[in-house]
Amino acid sequence: MITITLRYPPDGAEAPEDRLPKTMAIGTFDGVHPGHQAVIRKAVELARASGRQAAVMTFDPHPRTLLGGEATYAESLTPLPEKIRLLESLGVDIVYVAVFDRMFAAMTPEAFVRELLIGRLHVTDAAVGFDFTFGRGGAGNPASLAELGGAELAVHTVEPVSAAGAKVSSSRIREAVKLGDVALAAALLRRPYRISGTVARGEARGRTLGFPTANIEPDGRYVIPRHGVYAVYVRRGDRIHPAVMNVGVVPTFRPDGGTPRLEAHLLDFSGDLYGERLAVDFVAFIRPELKFGGADALVAQIREDAEQARRLLAAVRG
Repeated sequence: MITITLRYPPDGAEAPEDRLPKTMAIGTFDGVHPGHQAVIRKAVELARASGRQAAVMTFDPHPRTLLGGEATYAESLTPLPEKIRLLESLGVDIVYVAVFDRMFAAMTPEAFVRELLIGRLHVTDAAVGFDFTFGRGGAGNPASLAELGGAELAVHTVEPVSAAGAKVSSSRIREAVKLGDVALAAALLRRPYRISGTVARGEARGRTLGFPTANIEPDGRYVIPRHGVYAVYVRRGDRIHPAVMNVGVVPTFRPDGGTPRLEAHLLDFSGDLYGERLAVDFVAFIRPELKFGGADALVAQIREDAEQARRLLAAVRG
């Protein structure tokens, strides 16, 4: 799979892939949830049937950070590297990462379709969600996309996917994660919510307490779950380890708070993880983060949390 950065107006020569006839799924696709996957699979299906390239156009940063001034959207369910990994797993050949700056946001719907999709990228079929908007002020929609494309662009509008009694949406998943309801987030995503990062050196306090932890620095600006303790699976390459994770500021030792940390204690594991890249799959919320009166009370609670995590993960394995 090839990843190409796309700017408007273009700031360089066309990539060779630009000239290839292609089908294209268009959207921000934060989370790459089942609704997004339905749109992307439609584009891949059309490409395979016609012998064309299967492409995705996604936007970075999230358009709402610019258009709505919503700082919360600077955090993602799937930061760009994770999103690209998921797109590749769906059979996409080319990913165009559109740099969503003020120039791109000011593009008219006509320019988006005639200049960019048809003129520069040679898109013959576009797959979009039912609520897709494009162009300055979000003036375009699937109907106007078809109208502007005319005979040169076939538009395929994909209907929403539902789960847990309502439409699956990135905003719904974000809310679940922020509330600590990682079980609901997993039901909506049809996979566990994941944060990936590298193990950095911390204060080694967990080791002195008898519960060494991996201090994970996320490799992107993820939506961080509610502060608390979670049953998780930690992935190290092909190996999967049951673990208990604390998300928060560790108020027992840091009463003034500070930057939230993600600290995982791998069950039944001994070894050095510093510098390793890990992926953490959130399975279940155990309890909120608490401040304890001292180290002994904290250790007793960690021991209980670890056993609770073991039981919850065993139940998931079923």
